[in-house]
Amino acid sequence: MKIYITSFLLLLFLNSCSTTETNLVDYVDPLIDTHSSRWFYFASASRPFGMVSLSPDTWTKGSWNSGYLYDSLQVRCFSHIHAWQLAGIPVMPTTGENKSYLGMEATKSSFTHEKEIVEPGYHKVVLDDSNITAELSSTTRVGFHKYTFPKSDSSYINFHTGAFLAHSKVDSSYVRKINDNEIEGFSLLGKTSRRPKPTYVYFVAKTDHKIEEFGGWQNNKLLPPTEQINGKNNGAYLRFKTNKKPVLMKVAISYTSIENARKNMETELPKWNFNKTVTDSKNEWNNMLSRIKVTGGTKEQKVKFYTDLWHALIGRKIVSDVNGEYCDMTGNKPSIKQVRLDNNGNPIFPHYNFDALWGSHWTLNVLWSMVYPEIMDGFCNTMVDMYKNGGLIPRGPSGGNYTHVMLGDPATSFFAAAYNKGIRNYDADLAYEGLLKNAYPGGIRDRAGYDHGNNPTGGGMTYYIERGYVPEGIKGKGLHKDGASMTLEYAYQDWCIAQIAKTMGKNKDFDYFMKRSENYKNLWNPKTKLMHPRNIDGSWIDDFSPIAEKFSTTGFCESNSAIYTNYVPHDIDGLTTLFGGKENYTSFLSSSFKKAKSNRFVAPHREHAKSWVDYENQPSCQMAHIFNFTDTPWLTQKWVREIKDVTFGETTPYGGYNGDEDQGQIGALGALMAMGVFQMDGGVSENSQYEITSPIFDKIEIDLNPDYYSNNKFTITTNNNTAKNVYIQSATLNGKNWEKCYFEHNDFISGGKLELTLGSIPNKNWGKR
Repeated sequence: MKIYITSFLLLLFLNSCSTTETNLVDYVDPLIDTHSSRWFYFASASRPFGMVSLSPDTWTKGSWNSGYLYDSLQVRCFSHIHAWQLAGIPVMPTTGENKSYLGMEATKSSFTHEKEIVEPGYHKVVLDDSNITAELSSTTRVGFHKYTFPKSDSSYINFHTGAFLAHSKVDSSYVRKINDNEIEGFSLLGKTSRRPKPTYVYFVAKTDHKIEEFGGWQNNKLLPPTEQINGKNNGAYLRFKTNKKPVLMKVAISYTSIENARKNMETELPKWNFNKTVTDSKNEWNNMLSRIKVTGGTKEQKVKFYTDLWHALIGRKIVSDVNGEYCDMTGNKPSIKQVRLDNNGNPIFPHYNFDALWGSHWTLNVLWSMVYPEIMDGFCNTMVDMYKNGGLIPRGPSGGNYTHVMLGDPATSFFAAAYNKGIRNYDADLAYEGLLKNAYPGGIRDRAGYDHGNNPTGGGMTYYIERGYVPEGIKGKGLHKDGASMTLEYAYQDWCIAQIAKTMGKNKDFDYFMKRSENYKNLWNPKTKLMHPRNIDGSWIDDFSPIAEKFSTTGFCESNSAIYTNYVPHDIDGLTTLFGGKENYTSFLSSSFKKAKSNRFVAPHREHAKSWVDYENQPSCQMAHIFNFTDTPWLTQKWVREIKDVTFGETTPYGGYNGDEDQGQIGALGALMAMGVFQMDGGVSENSQYEITSPIFDKIEIDLNPDYYSNNKFTITTNNNTAKNVYIQSATLNGKNWEKCYFEHNDFISGGKLELTLGSIPNKNWGKR
């Protein structure tokens, strides 16, 4: 296996430059749906999976509706970290009397979008109150600032290292002047309810202008002249003399040490060429985006597609340094660990920070395994390393901590898809050992949401094994103690373990977990004809309705029975039998989509139980594709195209992702819909199937990574593709007539061409199983 950035990427980029008039990165619009977003959603000056995600923050408090908000027209700071449960190193340039000691509210500045430029790898904004032009770019681990001040002896860059940011109070911060052009320090981020231990963020900052004065503040008061600050509720300022020549500043970060922050800067950004850094960033983005080239469609559709793809590659973050060191927080105190190195001493993969992979079996798992298998390999390595360090395959690690976010063990489907697609550059036996541990009492399934205590039982695994379901009202700590959701997700995860066991030749495990994967049937109520939660005594709960105007109904995580009843991705045939046959199940699904059409197939955020279909949240992401399994694939074609248009088609700051893009998951789903492919089982089974639906483009070329797949590319083309022609009339695969509504993974990695002819009237004879 080659190191993380391979020669393959360079060849892709050179090829894209010679054949593509418009660099694909130019289609990306980071401003889409920024009117109301999560702290980690917006990014501008960032590389793929960048440790540094440098951008303006117009609101700094809260995990939701924070960071960059389009209609909030005051910049409070430029901070370097926008990640799952991590934030840090906010800076703000000012002129004149320095009021930074009074906090960010005292130095905020108005700006307008008319004088703003926002692109992948670059952000420019004019701070109108101080007449400062701020420009931002980055490498993976270093933020690059360019501030054009007016002529002044009182131009400042203020480091609010002790300020509350997003979800994190700061327990202490330290800043020291090294020389007239350099400072160093750290912020110790306080623990949160999700990230249970304090986390250090170290930094080194260098400027190309002489620092005329270094100073600091604490508790909203200026400190006497000093060379360093250390404590709580504090910060530091740098004063410069400026004469319209831009002040350049580089800020490198690390989660391990000041020394490694300095190494990150020396390795990634030793020089001062800001424009080259911007160009390099765009080139790196173009490398990644150019693995999928589309032809046809409207400009707006291309903008949304490449923005979707961009989100799938930026939401989760690298937390290891250039030398491969990272901070492990799974024990009682921080411990610096090392990722595997190649023969030349370079890290083979980085270590990552990420929210739970809850629902990613229908989104990132499919997209990454097809197009970015080395990324999937890297995440598998991170999880195996955490198992070595702390004894559990994680669910949403942050800052080296276990967070135990959400429920179940979504890593199971991630590993199963990777392993059965040949993505195996990690200790697969150790991964399997960890997944088995999680599938029994005391493993991570038994930790309900954010349960960090000893002897966890809130996940109900003892009930699940003994009874075949998790009832409501069980004891134990944690959130999301939703027995029906747990039962359904555990059953799918059991099936995923069985698929790995099958490939590994572990027949006893295969038989055992295949049997357990049928536990979803224990929630089927023949009277309500839905998945129905049970009480501890085994009876059906009384307070039951398919939907309700609330966050979630009893037994279901951020959802309801109307949606979770369909959560059997591993056995649609078995679910169909419970409904009484394909006709009955098709009728139920069709009714659900018709009822949800008036609300664009989404429920209002935090009212997820309100709708029969909810493409604002993960449990519903497969529903339109189920018709491919009920001998009505034309209905998948109909609803996927409509959802792609009315739910995910908008490209303004006020729509496109509907509230929670969730670190690339909804971006990945949108990209798969546009390409016309999906995997109901998450790509988990041996030689898994890619379900076919109607793409929005005339041609989609997918470059295959030769480090994993032996052939060059897989191409999908369409004939007669218009907004009305959404139905597949006929298909060929490599020139041969193709009557199936799916092709297999071996077909995909062998390369070739799938050609679809579309029309305005369904061909109800094509695509039946």
